[in-house]
Order: sequence, then C-alpha cells, then structure tokens
Amino acid sequence: MQLLSILRTEWLKMKKYPAFWAMLAIVALSYPGMNYFFYSAGYKDQLNDKKMGVILAMLPNPFTFPDAWQTVAYISSLFIFLPALLVIMFISNEYTYKTHRQNIIDGWSRKDFMLGKLIDVLLVSTLVTILYAITAYVIGSINSGTVANAFEGIRYIGLFFLQVFAQLSLALLVALVVRKAFIALGVFMFYYFPLEPAIIGIAKEKWKLKLEFMPLEISDRLIPFPRWFTRDEAHWREIVAQSSAHIGYTFIFLVIVWWLCFFIIKKRDL
Repeated sequence: MQLLSILRTEWLKMKKYPAFWAMLAIVALSYPGMNYFFYSAGYKDQLNDKKMGVILAMLPNPFTFPDAWQTVAYISSLFIFLPALLVIMFISNEYTYKTHRQNIIDGWSRKDFMLGKLIDVLLVSTLVTILYAITAYVIGSINSGTVANAFEGIRYIGLFFLQVFAQLSLALLVALVVRKAFIALGVFMFYYFPLEPAIIGIAKEKWKLKLEFMPLEISDRLIPFPRWFTRDEAHWREIVAQSSAHIGYTFIFLVIVWWLCFFIIKKRDL
C-alpha cells in the first residue's frame, strides 16, 4: 500500500467528518484566546499589583521575544486535551462505522491501517503546532516592538510538537483499547485531569517522590513553566535543567506507545 494512497484515504475520512472541523475550529479559537487571557488577566494584572509588580518588573516580560516562545508553549500545552479528544473521536469512528474493516477488505494490511492512524496523529500535531507558532509569533511581536531576536527561542516549536505528538499518541492508544467513543473520552479525560495530577501531587506531598515518568508527565516536562509562574528561582532552574533529558524519555515513550498500537491491531480480531 503506497503512502500517498493511505494519506488520500485518511484525508477523505477527515474531509467528510463534521466533528473534525468543529473541534479544529474550537482549538483554533482557544489557543490564541487563552494565551491572551493569561497575558491580560494574568501577567498584566499582576504587573499592576503593588507587591507582585515590583518582582515582575525585575524579570523579563514573558510575552516578549525570546521568552514568548516558552510562555505561549506552556500555556498552550495546558489545552492539548482538546486535539486529543479530536483524535479519540476520529479513531473511535473507525470502529463505530466499521471503516477499519472495510479498509482491510479493500486490500489494506493491518500495518497500513496503523500507518494511516500515525499519519492522522502527525497531521493533527502539525496543525496544532502551526497554530501555536503563529500565536507565539504574534504575541511576541506585539509586546516586543521588534523582531530582532524573534527566533532565539524557536526550539520550543520542536519541543511543543513532540509534546503534542506524545500526548495525542497516548489518546490514540486509549481509543484503540477502548474503541467506544464516549467511554474512551471519559477514560482519557479522567486520567488527564484528576488522576495523574493527583497521583503526582500525593506522591510528592506524602512520600517526597517525583514521578517524572508518568505517561503525561514525561512530555509535560519538555516545556518548563515560565519564570513568572513561581517565586522559587532555584526550583525553576532545576526544572529547566531537567527538560532536555525528557526529550530522550519522550522518544522512548513514543516507541512503546506505537509498538503497543501496532501490536493491538495485529492481534485483535476485526
């Protein structure tokens, strides 16, 4: 099965799926919208505060270049669950409408089918990353007044893409295992919001354990939180120093996730 044929088939599926475009529109509006909210209601309000304003005035503006790349990446990473829901819905539809079975009947191998899902996740990850990059560039340009050093922090584009791809891959794995759209959405959202953060928080509070290899935490650590999010400079520098190591950890995580995806499709009855 040729790659272009798989790509064309996956595009036709997306093209005819209204929920894909609706969710994509929500993502397109939420990313710039939430970043503006953090800038306006978060940073600017703190800057005008008598106590916090003095501290923040001593630090670089996180919404100017080159810090804007990291700041917008961090804020945008808080909403990766939106494109993750899109991936779950799209994959679950394969089982709901039996299109996965039809693909096999039409001559696809199981490997071809999973290659198509890999293309889907790569495509969505790329679209989300482009949206992040445009948002970061616009916000940085408006606040900097100059683009002389606009590209000093563009490594965060690659880090953000890797983080999005890792977490969307996890969402795809959940969808493949569960298959039922609403159940898969519930499982993923429950794990994304209360479960993993609670496990990490309790382990840190009660047993002083840093669970940095949890499925979401691995890629979350690729992008450290901006300096203005904390008053603990030493802790912030420690987090920044650790982020480079998580590039390798994230690649290992991706190999495991995609091996599991291919294994499940290979062994499962259609």
